[in-house]
Amino acid sequence: MKETLKLAEQKMQKAVDSLKNNFASIRAGRATPAVLDKIMVDYWGTPTPVTQMASVSVAEARMLVITPYDKSSLKNIEKAIQASDLGITPNNDGSVIRLSFPQPTTERRKELCKSVKKYGEEAKVAVRNTRRDAVDKFKSMKKNGELTEDDQKDAEKKIQKLTDKYCEEIDKAVSEKEKEIMSI
Repeated sequence: MKETLKLAEQKMQKAVDSLKNNFASIRAGRATPAVLDKIMVDYWGTPTPVTQMASVSVAEARMLVITPYDKSSLKNIEKAIQASDLGITPNNDGSVIRLSFPQPTTERRKELCKSVKKYGEEAKVAVRNTRRDAVDKFKSMKKNGELTEDDQKDAEKKIQKLTDKYCEEIDKAVSEKEKEIMSI
């Protein structure tokens, strides 16, 4: 029973961590290197993350500077950024790529908030699925005689408390991200 609870808690924590990772890649008007995390560049036939091919620094509040370690990969990095869903045109001066982040419009901010809510709901679904799997496991353990009925009810209460805790954490993260997006 304890292993099942511990495993469920780890899965729920992974859902929250994944949510926060997704939030880092949402462009909220400020330049952060995390927006490039999901962009893959074709480097000698191998998809490689931009962050492994170049140093990424924040030059100003709204500008990233990408300096490739191998100058010959500059064009490939530029193409990968243009092909991505980032929505920013890179400026290539022959040695570095500059990404200027425009101030998002009110309409764009509302779209970003919808994305944030969607990610939050996906994380909650993952947490609830973990709860369901754990409850099913407890039921089968009771059926096999490994748990008494009282132990099963106790375990189900514990898993529900964990679910509530992680759902609250997700709601809090979503509202903080929405606040950040709308306050720009």
